Amino acid sequence: MLARVLSAALLGVEAVLVRVEVDVASGLPAFTTVGLPDSAVRESRERVRTAIRNAGFAFPSDRITVNLAPADLRKEGASFDLPIALGILAATGLLKPRAEPFAVVGELALDGQIQPVRGTLAVTLACRKRGIGTLLVPVGNRAEAAAVDGVRALTAATLREAVALLNGEAEEAPPAPARAPPPTVDDTDFTDVRGQAYAKRALEIAAAGAHNVLLIGPPGGGKTMLARRLTTILPAPARDEIIEVSTIWSVAGLLTVGAALVHARPFRAPHHTISVAGLIGGGSPPHPGEVTLAHLGVLFLDELPEFPQHVLESLRQPLEDGRVIIARATGIGDFPARFQLVAAANPCRRGCPSLDHCLCTPAERSRYLGRLSRPLLDRIDLHVELPALAHADLTASPGEASAFIRQRVEAARERQRTRLRGTAVRVNAEMTARQIRRCCAVPRDAEHLLAGAMTRLGLSARGHDRVLKVARTIADLEGAEAIRAEHCAEAIQYRGLDRRWRP
Repeated sequence: MLARVLSAALLGVEAVLVRVEVDVASGLPAFTTVGLPDSAVRESRERVRTAIRNAGFAFPSDRITVNLAPADLRKEGASFDLPIALGILAATGLLKPRAEPFAVVGELALDGQIQPVRGTLAVTLACRKRGIGTLLVPVGNRAEAAAVDGVRALTAATLREAVALLNGEAEEAPPAPARAPPPTVDDTDFTDVRGQAYAKRALEIAAAGAHNVLLIGPPGGGKTMLARRLTTILPAPARDEIIEVSTIWSVAGLLTVGAALVHARPFRAPHHTISVAGLIGGGSPPHPGEVTLAHLGVLFLDELPEFPQHVLESLRQPLEDGRVIIARATGIGDFPARFQLVAAANPCRRGCPSLDHCLCTPAERSRYLGRLSRPLLDRIDLHVELPALAHADLTASPGEASAFIRQRVEAARERQRTRLRGTAVRVNAEMTARQIRRCCAVPRDAEHLLAGAMTRLGLSARGHDRVLKVARTIADLEGAEAIRAEHCAEAIQYRGLDRRWRP
């Protein structure tokens, strides 16, 4: 007898529906799985056979053939255990057919328990897109499935419970009450940072327009402290952004079991020994890297010159396009990577107090900074120098709290949303060349400033456009409708460090 059960396979950060076709025919006992399965899927036959027997069902002593369609899509992971087991029980008549379509994901333990799987949120979104109204998931993934409207989430803790639920012999569990977002336990705040008013202003501009930042200063000057507090002044993510980020984290297996969504903006800080595959993504098939896990959040690269040069150069595409496309022999991965880069670096390997008082020779500084190419620095909007702190700065009164800065940032973001309504662009840093020409008109005196900056600072056309984006953000923070000369002047000063920094 032939039975069909719908499931799903993960492809990048999305899910694709898969038909699990099970045929039980007379013949010598055998269990064959076809349809481009990986080793974890092929090993499911042992888990499925043992789980069915330990759940109290009879396992057929016939020839069992399992086909995972479409056959040209690679299937990986243990989420096909439960649909394969239900397909076998349906083919032997132990599971009654249902009129309405439904999908199933879940891993089986040997005693018949159903274990949580990654990517449940992506599977639920795929079911809603394809009009599948019911999804059976493990109890540990209940919150993820229930977070998507339009799909009824059924949960089961064991294989026997799943069969009873689908046969109508047991009542489905009542929907879990909506849980409020978990309270923030991080006590980081901008009041912890003493001094560095110039850097705080730069980070406020960066937060308002989602601009990339490079912090340069001696060790102990507050670079890491400032970077880790950037998320405290960023606006809370909208509902669609929460779903987008949570889907990525669900596919990567980073969601806590029982948790539904990621309500805070991601903050990722990989070590400088990371590989290209770890930062950008890779593998066979391709899996997301740190730039994708930081989507709609912050990617912090501390000690930037210590990263291998080829790893840093791989950031060019995601910084420019907001996406990463990885081509491998087994497939192409297309991952979102619209993150905000915050990088930190010492002025030299010795960690001298400032650029103006550096004791290193030009050759030493060149070797240290040689990994930072101009094309990479050109994609970073704000270059900020942090001076060494004096004792008076450490004993000064605390500055503004993050809550007050975040109010100004949210007001500036609202002006950007109003101005860019009807487009896919969310913030100033994402504006296209045509949108820059429409939204960043400058007066004649500002044009003279920009012309002089391109000559003296060696700005490229990309650098010119990024100065205009920063000037537009500064104007939004002030509530100005048009960009003025002082806005351009402040934006230009954040680009003047590159020539001083390089010998």
